[in-house]
Amino acid sequence: MPLKPLVRAKSRLAGATGDAARQRLALAFAQDTVRAALTCAAVRDVAVVTDDPRAARVLGALGARIVPDLPASGLNPALAHGARAVRESAPDAAVAALNADLPALRPAELERTLNYAGNYRRAFLADAAGIGTTLLTALPGVPLRPRFGGPSRQAHRASGAAEIALRGTESVESVRRDVDTGEDLVAALRLGVGPFTARCVSSRLPGMQATSYTYDPETRSGSVLLDDGTPLPFDTAAFDAGGLRLLRVGQRVRIEVEGEGDARRVTFITLQTL
Repeated sequence: MPLKPLVRAKSRLAGATGDAARQRLALAFAQDTVRAALTCAAVRDVAVVTDDPRAARVLGALGARIVPDLPASGLNPALAHGARAVRESAPDAAVAALNADLPALRPAELERTLNYAGNYRRAFLADAAGIGTTLLTALPGVPLRPRFGGPSRQAHRASGAAEIALRGTESVESVRRDVDTGEDLVAALRLGVGPFTARCVSSRLPGMQATSYTYDPETRSGSVLLDDGTPLPFDTAAFDAGGLRLLRVGQRVRIEVEGEGDARRVTFITLQTL
């Protein structure tokens, strides 16, 4: 599993979340991915290739093996280096390269994917957009030969890897749902993210979007629906902080949120604008 230094990770999220939240989310995504992978019955060990000291400390505490990015020359060299490091201690192991930005990852879906991949020398799973790749596997003794980055679905197919095709009742959407943009994060929230991402989002996510659900013009209070369907109330102070005069049910709004669980509340609400 590769992870950039957090200061550079998930740069496309910054516009939706702000820079500080982007770094916290990048680490939370990796924590949830590692946690789910370690829980998967088909996974023996998780190695994270990273040079970020904070990420190494946090993910190591979860049980991941930390492999320094000695090549320091990009994503695919890092993955190949990680595969070699794994096979130095387990020469007969099958290996898999897995994205570190799968916050909705479900262990059962990962197990289903890996079991399917075991029928092929090399196999890959396309991402939710159908352009990139979230998983690449190789049987014991077979070089991983990663081709991640850009249109990697096409690159992995051209390299001879078999595409994993699990649909319908055997859907593995949580393994496909990587997060690069604000829209991706909303889609992951709809699937249901792990505890680290959920905590990061609920504590405070600037620029979070929602839909106006109820509004009382006399008290200037009401509620919104988050994009994962969760209702949250807002009071007069939150409404006044956004400078609004009126709010109609169904309007898209931008909110700021504080707190966790039942104590979570909207502290700022205004109209969402382009």
